[in-house]
Amino acid sequence: MLSVHEVTTAYQGLVAISSVSIEVARGEIVCVAGANGAGKSTLLKSIAGAERPRSGTVTFDGTRIDGMAQHMVTARGIAYVPENRRLFPRLSVRDNLRLGSYLYRRESNREEPLALVFELFPRLSERLDQRAETLSGGEQQMLAIGRALMTRPRLLMLDEPSQGIMPKLVDEIFQAVKRIRDAGMTVLIVEQRIAECLDIADRAYILQTGRLQMQGTADEIKGNPDVRKAYLGL
Repeated sequence: MLSVHEVTTAYQGLVAISSVSIEVARGEIVCVAGANGAGKSTLLKSIAGAERPRSGTVTFDGTRIDGMAQHMVTARGIAYVPENRRLFPRLSVRDNLRLGSYLYRRESNREEPLALVFELFPRLSERLDQRAETLSGGEQQMLAIGRALMTRPRLLMLDEPSQGIMPKLVDEIFQAVKRIRDAGMTVLIVEQRIAECLDIADRAYILQTGRLQMQGTADEIKGNPDVRKAYLGL
């Protein structure tokens, strides 16, 4: 479904990822893990159209999308939930979700994905009239994911979905990711919480200082002694 080939991207004038290649097959959960500053967010931005690669190619369903405007990438079926969520804080939960369905604003079934959103995150249905800024960190992350699902994506990309969330809600977010895949979507997730990410992923890539260091199935990565020592504390 997604092929990133030898992509190099600079952020604020500095090379953030260098000659990175990853692939995501339809129906997979793929985790890109690594420490802060490894280039994980830049990789997602390069796919989403938020950053323009200096070199390399990004192909989605057989079509090159590198250099394409972000709204066009979204229209092709890639939803991107950035690290800072980018909600509209003074708008209600309902309005934030409706903005996610903007591409379908002229269709009678515009709000059809709401059923899945409320199934995944029931508390959002209880807070429809609350402003987004009044939600907890975990609830805001649920709203950001829910808004992305309203675009009806085939590929959902999540940037550090566990960041700024109370520990008791982290597992809820990761379990929701599994259920999103079970609903027929493909997921690419970047995380510093490597153990939790590997628990739900099919395959994983490890980035270090902008370069790909390791790849394999989640079990292979989890069992690698270097990963266990450097990232899992084992």
